[in-house]
Amino acid sequence: MSPRSASVNEELRRRSKERLLQAAVELVGERGFEATTLGDIADRAGSARGLVSYYFPGKRQLVQSAVHRLMHRTLEEALEREPRAEDGRERMARAIDAILGLARDRPVLMRQHMAGLLQAEGFVPCPEQRRLAELLRDTVARHGSRDVDSDYPMLRALLMGAVYAALVPGVPMPVPVLRAELFKRYRLDWELGVPPETGASGGRGDRDLSRFFATGAAPECDPQGQPK
Repeated sequence: MSPRSASVNEELRRRSKERLLQAAVELVGERGFEATTLGDIADRAGSARGLVSYYFPGKRQLVQSAVHRLMHRTLEEALEREPRAEDGRERMARAIDAILGLARDRPVLMRQHMAGLLQAEGFVPCPEQRRLAELLRDTVARHGSRDVDSDYPMLRALLMGAVYAALVPGVPMPVPVLRAELFKRYRLDWELGVPPETGASGGRGDRDLSRFFATGAAPECDPQGQPK
């Protein structure tokens, strides 16, 4: 049998990596960071344990990449959902609701993520984070910023601060209160985005994360190693 083509191998690697990211999000959301091992993640993903270290330097980097992937895709889904909106104020409202929605719907996962950012290795840049940053920078630009390089870090800091405030054990601030403050800062009407009283999420609170990560089985190949 001929070896698989480079394109098939690349697709297999992509799917394998995304299964690991999905497994990391699921397990950390269920058990917390410390109670989740790399072996657990590999087993949930149906991958060989050696693949985890092949793709990621360690558990912290894997989990940060996984959460940034979830944040990026949740934000993308919120911004592009129907009816599509080009209005900068509506898109800013959707972005705020999407990130606050993750704090509300996935508190264990997001609390562990925020705690990880305060560890010695701190913030770990990765392709998933860069995609998230691109979406937020575009949101700031469409909202009318004249200095995106300054206004994007401020939006990022405000969103991180709001997520932290919503998740502090013992003294969490209500998400609607945090939303109101952010909407006031960006001069957004309460009815924009997904107001809390609608019962909907800025993202979606369902437990199935597959649409954000690997989808479908690995491609089948013919005897020449080409996908069928």
